[in-house]
Amino acid sequence: MSTSDESHNTLTNYVAYLDSQEPPLPRIGHLNLETSTIRPLSFLSGAPLSNLYQVISLPPSQISPAGPSIPLSQTTLLPPLPSRDVLAIGKNYPEHAAEFHSSGYDSSDHVAQPTHPVIFTKRSTSIIAGGEAILPHAEFTQTLDYEGEIGVIIGKPGFRVKEEDAMEYVWGYTIINDVTARERQRDHKQFFLGKSADTFCPMGPIAVPAYALPKTLRVQTHVNGSLRQDSTTANLIFSIPYLIATLSLAQTLQPGDVIATGTPFGVGFGQSPHTFLQPGDTVEISVTGLGTLKNTVAATSAKNKTLDTISTLSNQLFPVSNLEKSAGGKGLMTINSKPLYYRKTGSTSANAQSILFIHGLGGSSECWTPFVDEMELEKKYVLHFLDLEGHGLSPTSAASVVSIQSYASDVAALIEMKGLQNCVIIAYGMGCLVALSAMDEVDTKTSFSPADIEGRKIVLLDSPPQTTPLPDEMRKDLLARAETARKGGMAAVVDLLIPPERKRKGHLAKTLERISLLGMDAEGVHGARWLGGGIHSNPDRDVCSDWGKPVCFSGGWN
Repeated sequence: MSTSDESHNTLTNYVAYLDSQEPPLPRIGHLNLETSTIRPLSFLSGAPLSNLYQVISLPPSQISPAGPSIPLSQTTLLPPLPSRDVLAIGKNYPEHAAEFHSSGYDSSDHVAQPTHPVIFTKRSTSIIAGGEAILPHAEFTQTLDYEGEIGVIIGKPGFRVKEEDAMEYVWGYTIINDVTARERQRDHKQFFLGKSADTFCPMGPIAVPAYALPKTLRVQTHVNGSLRQDSTTANLIFSIPYLIATLSLAQTLQPGDVIATGTPFGVGFGQSPHTFLQPGDTVEISVTGLGTLKNTVAATSAKNKTLDTISTLSNQLFPVSNLEKSAGGKGLMTINSKPLYYRKTGSTSANAQSILFIHGLGGSSECWTPFVDEMELEKKYVLHFLDLEGHGLSPTSAASVVSIQSYASDVAALIEMKGLQNCVIIAYGMGCLVALSAMDEVDTKTSFSPADIEGRKIVLLDSPPQTTPLPDEMRKDLLARAETARKGGMAAVVDLLIPPERKRKGHLAKTLERISLLGMDAEGVHGARWLGGGIHSNPDRDVCSDWGKPVCFSGGWN
């Protein structure tokens, strides 16, 4: 990294947080420790930074402030680097090694000061942010202890790094509280189990590049305001370069790996008598230039939120298509447990009739705009628009199996949510099947008197397939288009449906049609076409006559 890069960026107190938008999104900013405000940061392109791994991989000159500062109190603090196990070092300060050896909890060695680094890991599931509660795990330990430590953050891949070159691999530093269950550490004769319980690795509040900090760092730990630990990196038994060289002897260190370098003298079992953490105790660890990591021990009845966190992360394993069109989900509504795009417009009169519009496969609610404007419907009616899953602004998950019935269930859920049982439904294309199936589902769940639904009408602006399964030729065509979308993207779909050489009377109309299709999500189109080609249920059912309620057809929409 060049000196000019280092001097370019002074916003180096990198903090990970959830913003206050809905839904909240992970962001990276600069935390002003004096004013407790966060300055959001972005790539030079303006795209927001969302995790510290991105920051580590960028030259400082490629990071830019983005917008005004926001109060820390309006955000949710996140740990800087939560995704990997922490590489940790035990017994790395002489006085602590001695107090540990004489405490009765050391089963790791027969001598006080180790001849080689004592290396263990802390599970990534133990990592929490500053301000989060440390669970006491009363059924697991009665010897809950703190360990204030300096965390080294690796900045580039390293294998068999020479000790004299090791500092070139250090990106920066953060603070770690190596919370420990002492009897578990003793009884299992190794450190992993006693140090990896959920919430046992508070980290943060910030991460700072090495170039912005002095070479020697001081760590201090206070418990309930009382100073317990105070030392510097100059007192380490095994220096940071030595640790990096040792750890990389046979394994590759990755950018974003964190090494907890060990704790000084003064932990709970070093007090006389032994003084372990209790619910309500507050631990504050301060390090030169890194602020203060503050966490309080929770009540024994406190809920363990780790399961919820893991469940959320598990849901994020599946690719979600079409989400970026809504800037990560902003403006979406949860309908039938899915984030979908819905909007309401038109008359504000309490007596106005509602109209619900349902578009066809590959379309979106925007296709109704010319129709609504030409008919001036907004003056007389309350208008409801929904983008079906994977269409328009509505995302779709790779784990979601879309079908006519799934679309219908989403529409039925919207009808129930908004009280639209008595509305007019206008649909076209495959949306006609969705509309009919949705009202079937609504009526199956709830019994209505004739007076309750006297205003209900369904207007189909296209003739839906009269039987299912679809005719073979139609099914084959839909399946072929689905594969075209998956393999060639929307440009291939557009060229298939609207070849550039096709003669049209209106060049503007052709261009607008191509632009509209190019704006669609390829995965959403694939799912829609695939489901259309895969309708197999209810053989030989006449979907309109079997529905048993009045339907108005108006041909020629497409």
